[in-house]
Amino acid sequence: MSSLSRELVFLILQFLDEEKFKETVHKLEQESGFFFNMKYFEDEVHSGNWDEVEKYLSGFTKVDDNRYSMKIFFEIRKQKYLEALDKHDRSKAVEILVKDLKVFATFNEELFKEITQLLTLENFRENEQLSKYGDTKSARAIMLVELKKLIEANPLFRDKLQFPHLKNSRLRTLINQSLNWQHQLCKNPRPNPDIKTLFVDHTCGQPNGARAPSPANNPLLGSLPKAGGFPPLGAHGPFQPTPAPVPTPLWMSNPSTVTHPAVSGGPIGLGAPSIPAALKHPRTPPTNPSVDYPSGDSEHVAKRGRPMGISDEVNLPVNVLPVTFPGHGHSQAFNAPDDLPRTLVRNLTQGSSPMSMDFHPVQQTLLLVGTNVGDIGLWEVGSKEKLVSRNFKVWDLSACSMPLQAALAKDPGVSVNRIIWSPDGSLFGVAYSRHIVQIYSYHGGDDVRQHLEIDAHAGGVNDLAFSHPNKQLCVITCGDDKTIKVWDATNGTKQYTFEGHEAPVYSVCPHYKENIQFIFSTALDGKIKAWLYDNLGSRVDYDAPGRWCTTMAYSADGTRLFSCGTSKDGDSYIVEWNESEGAVKRTYQGFRKRSSGVVQFDTTKNRFLAAGDDFSIKFWDMDNIQLLTILDAEGGLPGLPASPRIRFNKDGTLLAVSANENSIKILANSDGLRLLRTFDNLSYDASRASESVTKPAINSISAAAAATSAGLADRGASVVAIAGMNGDARNMGDVKPRLAEETNDKSKIWKLTEINETSQCRSLRLQENLRITKISRLIYTNSGNAILALASNAIHFLWKWQRNDRNSSGKATATVSPQLWQPTSGILMTNDVADTNPEEAVPCFALSKNDSYVMSASGGKISLFNMMTFKTMTTFMPPPPAATFLAFHPQDNNIIAIGMDDSTIQIYNVRVDEVKSKLKGHSKRITGLAFSHVLNVLVSSGADAQLCVWSSDGWEKQKSRFLQVPAGRTSTGQSDTRVQFHQDQTHFLVVHETQLAIYEATKLDCVKQWVQREAAAPISHATFSCDSLLVYASFLDATVCVFSAANLRLRCRINPTAYLPASVSNSNVHPLVIAAHPQEPNQFALGLSDGGVCVFEPLESEGKWGVPPPVENGSASSVPATPSVGPSGSDQPQR
Repeated sequence: MSSLSRELVFLILQFLDEEKFKETVHKLEQESGFFFNMKYFEDEVHSGNWDEVEKYLSGFTKVDDNRYSMKIFFEIRKQKYLEALDKHDRSKAVEILVKDLKVFATFNEELFKEITQLLTLENFRENEQLSKYGDTKSARAIMLVELKKLIEANPLFRDKLQFPHLKNSRLRTLINQSLNWQHQLCKNPRPNPDIKTLFVDHTCGQPNGARAPSPANNPLLGSLPKAGGFPPLGAHGPFQPTPAPVPTPLWMSNPSTVTHPAVSGGPIGLGAPSIPAALKHPRTPPTNPSVDYPSGDSEHVAKRGRPMGISDEVNLPVNVLPVTFPGHGHSQAFNAPDDLPRTLVRNLTQGSSPMSMDFHPVQQTLLLVGTNVGDIGLWEVGSKEKLVSRNFKVWDLSACSMPLQAALAKDPGVSVNRIIWSPDGSLFGVAYSRHIVQIYSYHGGDDVRQHLEIDAHAGGVNDLAFSHPNKQLCVITCGDDKTIKVWDATNGTKQYTFEGHEAPVYSVCPHYKENIQFIFSTALDGKIKAWLYDNLGSRVDYDAPGRWCTTMAYSADGTRLFSCGTSKDGDSYIVEWNESEGAVKRTYQGFRKRSSGVVQFDTTKNRFLAAGDDFSIKFWDMDNIQLLTILDAEGGLPGLPASPRIRFNKDGTLLAVSANENSIKILANSDGLRLLRTFDNLSYDASRASESVTKPAINSISAAAAATSAGLADRGASVVAIAGMNGDARNMGDVKPRLAEETNDKSKIWKLTEINETSQCRSLRLQENLRITKISRLIYTNSGNAILALASNAIHFLWKWQRNDRNSSGKATATVSPQLWQPTSGILMTNDVADTNPEEAVPCFALSKNDSYVMSASGGKISLFNMMTFKTMTTFMPPPPAATFLAFHPQDNNIIAIGMDDSTIQIYNVRVDEVKSKLKGHSKRITGLAFSHVLNVLVSSGADAQLCVWSSDGWEKQKSRFLQVPAGRTSTGQSDTRVQFHQDQTHFLVVHETQLAIYEATKLDCVKQWVQREAAAPISHATFSCDSLLVYASFLDATVCVFSAANLRLRCRINPTAYLPASVSNSNVHPLVIAAHPQEPNQFALGLSDGGVCVFEPLESEGKWGVPPPVENGSASSVPATPSVGPSGSDQPQR
């Protein structure tokens, strides 16, 4: 079923519930299997309606699906059996034993015997294990607690336990919109259309030239509920609601009675001084536990009573992702990959773990960082230069309170809880885990000066923000002493202290609506409060989802309020609030269960939300509760003990993400790439300039602000003027955008770059202690500091680079030799080889995203190894058939796609040790698998030269196509076909011995192709560079070619004499596999047929592998970053 059809079922469920068709609602829930109504399930269990309980469950799982399901059914049937025994109804108990419980005897015969023996007891409580069994009611309640845990842990119920957050009567609204639209299409619209049926399209029967009012509230559909109270804050759009008599935002006088699970009702908003006395005090209206389906605000109703025309919901662009709903588009639909910062462009090594980050509001490539040891750093992301580094110290210890002095004397350790710029970027504040706040002034470049030091709170200072109440810049802090304080940012005098929280205050969020300035605050007991700049106490007392660590943030335009919270159990929530009603407007879905640490979030472009969770960054469109996309920033993001910390710059073009090994990854979208390329261009030009270029001095930050406000035409130029230049093109970042290097002087004749000598590139052959026959598989770890190889003798080898004076980053490089690493135990990671000859087997392996374990096979069982200890954690799936390719699911490391030598693909769940699906479509063994987490598809390739696309939701086959083998060419019967997704996750590279090709995944169209000449050596392997701008290909004649990925044109050729000693260069030694570095786009490694591994980088003076040939119109700068559709097989040069 398509995604739209699935959503239609949810709309029908909401409609049936609103119309009180209770039995039908639950029947549809069960038959569709889309939403498991826990409230209904609890009610049926409490009532002891066991037949209905099992019938309802059957829509979602069966007894033998997995161990969770088995335990669920066992607990229910055991309870039913005990209740029959308790009533001394032996015949009923025997019937339950035979019909319901006997099925479990095959799994645990001893347990079944013990259950049977209960029949012989007068009171089953004589059994020691059942001695504490109370009455029926309490036993059902205890069992229900266990059942809920099992259901939540059961992967079959994943994403089925929460109903989508919909506005009231959403189906009615859509029908009304349709009727409005139909009425607009009437040739002679009547002023009072008589709509009597929905079965056919509406037309007005009698001609009438008058324009008719909207039939939105036609009696046929019933009147829609009216929005009560005052208009919502920040109302916008073409039709403004009638203003309230008081020109300031007021409390909703009639808060909605529809509340949300786990969130208590109560208004969030800010009162004017004339608010009713009863609303001045904190209150939390009771929840309504009878509401099964959370319904959102009825804000849309206020927009519907219009004299004429289509409702504004129809006029607004519909945010439908083309990749989510294939075949369903919209002229204004957005494409998430283009708008979101997705490309890894920089990797900054901070030195200690980043705790808080903030981009400068004007110079948007300046990044502030505060760490877990109290250090602060200021980075110019464009040049990768660390402008400022400060270690924590108290500026004036004598001015500090005695408790702080005593605490620091006992333990000097301190962490940064928050670092943030002031609105104009002239100041920044640092909140520490010990009492104090430090405010610095910033004067451009590396000129940072001490401004204020405030002993702000007893205990930690948990958050800090700047605000402008009464047109005066203030600093707002909150802390462990349960208070919020407001300080003058000029002289540090305290202006307000807000008391009322009963737990440490975790975060503050200042804002203003119209002329009212206020502060939201959250505490560790989950309470949200709001304060005006007066001493009249809190205006809000509200429970945040999760009821523990919560932060709040507005969209950039200040019209939408969001919060992100994590509970003590690790459950995380992002919600949007309806300020006027004090209710949760929508709850976003997609967090993993039991997040590690407190999840942080950010907003950007009035359009997107992002949060760090589960070794990745998750994105949502603000108007859609479903997850938009997930990025892993090419690996290395933290998952334990904390989630990644993230921060957008003001324009949303750059995203900073904390990563492992005390580093920060910078992601960019196309605008961010252009912004950073300014630095690359300058570096490129500076290296060729005849005169020396000095770094310009900046006297004041105000100069930059003035330049910006003056409207400089070239924003990049203003940034460069502030930040300076760097003549070393290799220091521009880890994944370096290419712009200047791609442009060619038309007056020069392009020539292919040939590398024939060792002096023309940097290459390093890695040491080997054991004689290896050949390297079968090769991969860099996701962190980029090691290379893992699988040899043909089924043994793995791991080379690790160490951080030292010659290699400060600790990343893989061709200039420093790594260590062939083994644990102290001396064991090797060796695959099971069964009865096969490993030299003849097809080896395969896959590395987990966090580099913690590798799954591997060499013709025998699949082995799971711990990468730290090299111990075998488990083995499974003994042949036949044997595994020939492995791929981890991008969103769940427990799901693996396994290609087999019998041509099938098995979708295997490691957690439950179960094959979930078996995919059939190929006729020969599987040689390649690749997931797209954007399209939610799996692409497979086989020795049959066939490509197949499978949905990763239901695992059905969507398309298949045979490779376009050139006429007259025949490939060997067992030749490999490999696939790898481009960074855009919609195109993929196909590698065959005869050709390289770029395919588009949704239509399986070949958009570019490079075909090897018939007499030339076959291709042995190929891969994208980490930024997908290059393709590295190895050949059986030992040459290596570098292509521009945009058009598959050859730009550089490395001949075997450049890396093979003369003694072997004429022998049959050649590369079998090639791997690209995960962060350095110009680094790759080869696995050779003689057991060697070689790492390659261009010379530092070059910084790249050749230059691309000019395109037909003479301008290489027009080459797109992603493959463009064009003629295939016509533009490849001869090798």
